[in-house]
Amino acid sequence: MVSRSHSFAQLARAVDVAFARWDLAHMHMFTLFGGACISALNLWDGDEPEGTIDSGKTKLGKLKSGDQFAYVFDFGDEWAHLCTVGADRVDPLEQLGFVPDGPAPYWGWGELPDQYGRHWDDDDDIAPKAPKPLLSDLPPILPLWGKRRR
Repeated sequence: MVSRSHSFAQLARAVDVAFARWDLAHMHMFTLFGGACISALNLWDGDEPEGTIDSGKTKLGKLKSGDQFAYVFDFGDEWAHLCTVGADRVDPLEQLGFVPDGPAPYWGWGELPDQYGRHWDDDDDIAPKAPKPLLSDLPPILPLWGKRRR
């Protein structure tokens, strides 16, 4: 749950917390459906994509109900998320019992994958990456998403 006054940087942090990421020293980027990129400009060495908007200064209020966008964490491992702005407003008191300081996860299911692909506590080897699934059922927000042109 987020407020229109929260920044994209705050949303990035909330997603990373929700997925139990502990090594947060990686870049992130949001890509809006029209192609606009939003990232932490203070972490780039001046090589950010041209026209990138600062995630710390850009508020979520620019999104509308039903908008879809992508969030990518860690450009090497490329943890990509498809995000959709819900139509219903959420009451934090009803869902959490308090009003959080920033965006907060409040519902979900499944298992949390280890950030580096490990399967058990003393697994020092990085597990081989699984083949990337076909992504044709996703909206064409990121380069490999959506139907492929032949």
